[in-house]
Amino acid sequence: MVDYTNTPPRKPAVPVWAWVAGGVAVLLCCCLGVAGALFYYLRDGAETPGGTTAVAPTGTWQQQLAGIDGVRNYLAEGSLSQDHAPGAVVYPQQPPVGGQHNGTWQNCSGAVYDAPIASERAVHSLEHGAVWITYRPDLGDGDVRALAAKVSGREYLMLSPFPGQDKPISLQAWGYQLKVDSADDPRIDFFVNAARRNAGPEVGAPCSGGTRETGELPPAGTAA
Repeated sequence: MVDYTNTPPRKPAVPVWAWVAGGVAVLLCCCLGVAGALFYYLRDGAETPGGTTAVAPTGTWQQQLAGIDGVRNYLAEGSLSQDHAPGAVVYPQQPPVGGQHNGTWQNCSGAVYDAPIASERAVHSLEHGAVWITYRPDLGDGDVRALAAKVSGREYLMLSPFPGQDKPISLQAWGYQLKVDSADDPRIDFFVNAARRNAGPEVGAPCSGGTRETGELPPAGTAA
């Protein structure tokens, strides 16, 4: 008869510490994989279709505008005239961001225009602190509706088509401009939030009471 009472216990084929180490390694790999996937998800989610970072800027309104990718500051390139001028004005930017303008401003109390407006009157509105959003006439209906929803009924905002501009959508404040490709670009809201009621030498002057007429102005000295 075999005496099993004095038989030493058999050692496991794989030490316990090896199982523990293997489990920890697997857990670390899983955690790293999840963290990596989350990083790329958040990174890609924080970019616009054009690849620009979609993070709301902070600071003063000037600092906010400076922090938005694609914003051009024309005030850094020289001052803009505030003189009134009769008739049509030739502007160096299309759409314009400031300079000589008509004595009558364009109504900018959340006005949505379905036809082009006079740049000279729109620039007067910019002087009062308005933001003017323009779009090419060939912009899709969905984008136009989205822009109208951002503007309609909001003081110191106006929207109109602008034939000939080089980008589908352009935003103008006094001395500042941002051009984008689609209405879902988050920089539109960043620009509006920073510039509206801020960028303009006559901030606080009214937007209501201006003209709602559309169409270009005739040259100076020509009967309207």
